[in-house]
Amino acid sequence: MKRNWELDELIEHFTFLPNEMQQIGNKSGETRIGFAVLFKFFQNEARFPTHKYEIPKAVIHYIAKQIDSRPELYAQYDWNGRSITYHRTQIRQFFGFREDTVQDAQDMIYWLCRNVLYHTHELQQITETVYRQFRKLRIVPPTPERIERLIRSAIRTHEEQFFQSTFQKLSVHSLAKLDSLVDSISYLDDEPSSEDNSQLSFRELKADPGRPGLESVLKEVNKLRTIRQLELREDLFKDIPHKVLKKYKQRVATEDLRELRRHPNPIRYTLLSSFFWLRSLEITDNLIELLIQIIHRISVRAERKVEKEILNDLRKVNNKYGILFNLAQAAIDNPEGVIREVLYPIVNQQTLKDLVKEFKHTGPAYREKIHTVIRASYGSHYRRMVPEILKILNFRSNNEVHRPVIEALKLIKNTQKPAFITSQ
Repeated sequence: MKRNWELDELIEHFTFLPNEMQQIGNKSGETRIGFAVLFKFFQNEARFPTHKYEIPKAVIHYIAKQIDSRPELYAQYDWNGRSITYHRTQIRQFFGFREDTVQDAQDMIYWLCRNVLYHTHELQQITETVYRQFRKLRIVPPTPERIERLIRSAIRTHEEQFFQSTFQKLSVHSLAKLDSLVDSISYLDDEPSSEDNSQLSFRELKADPGRPGLESVLKEVNKLRTIRQLELREDLFKDIPHKVLKKYKQRVATEDLRELRRHPNPIRYTLLSSFFWLRSLEITDNLIELLIQIIHRISVRAERKVEKEILNDLRKVNNKYGILFNLAQAAIDNPEGVIREVLYPIVNQQTLKDLVKEFKHTGPAYREKIHTVIRASYGSHYRRMVPEILKILNFRSNNEVHRPVIEALKLIKNTQKPAFITSQ
């Protein structure tokens, strides 16, 4: 129960109705205030308080005023005697609740495994869900300690089922590949001086990409290619929320590989497959982000280079529309006149040259020059990166607007020459 209550909240949640006042009857002294506080606490929380001081003082004072009692008497209420046992029974019966049983705990574990633990393993969130379910079933929940044991038992049961079902989905080929990969990365972690750059250590497989560059692109491509060789099914964890998988991924990332090998097969292979399956998605996202950054960098650098060249060679002409109007007016007024005699007195020859140069640099010719710089930049540097990313990623879209882009990507991938692909 929260500690701070406004007056309007107290009125809404802790005001006794006439039929509720009848339950207090002729109780007196500390039993009167004690029963009344228990009654309203249970009505709001669907459970009894775990200790006397769980109820805020503001609530006790508000209840005491309604029942003609003194709030200080509540401290004298016997929390372990026969009176409180009788009071709890009376309150349960009034609200139609019953005490929990061993079977209720087993049923709750089963219900959690079927309906909750596929979505979250967070203890606080599950605890709140358990209390709500007991309230719905009109069962007085067990103590917080027993609730926690119940939840941890449910998580263990669910994990055992999850590990076993995942293990059964893995092919013999994938199991062998997982063992082989773990052996190789374990060796590289122990012998980090390996000269084979295509072999990745576990530390490298866990690491995020660096700044966009040839080395980071090739490293991410190598990671994804390594994980894809495990041939894990795409739908292996399709019904499992990522936040649940991240729990197992984090466990693998922090646990020593030698410790992982000691787990029973269902646990070991599920942990490893969840780690690599989720890493494949993350690395794919990393490659997409790198591709976007590379394309953006090519475009921005090309624009900056062209703009710098233009600024060095360009004097911006002000009042272009006024100049155009004056030229047009002079031409209309003197249709038979000589340009040097009619136009140059209005706009000098240098201004006209600057105007022509500006239009050349800001029209289609400007875009064409940027494209030329982009092609040159791609051919000299980025040609080693982009094809590697395009080669390993599969682009899809069900949006017809993007269909031309998808077709263009297919064309690029199908026409790549071997010379453009950097060998690992």
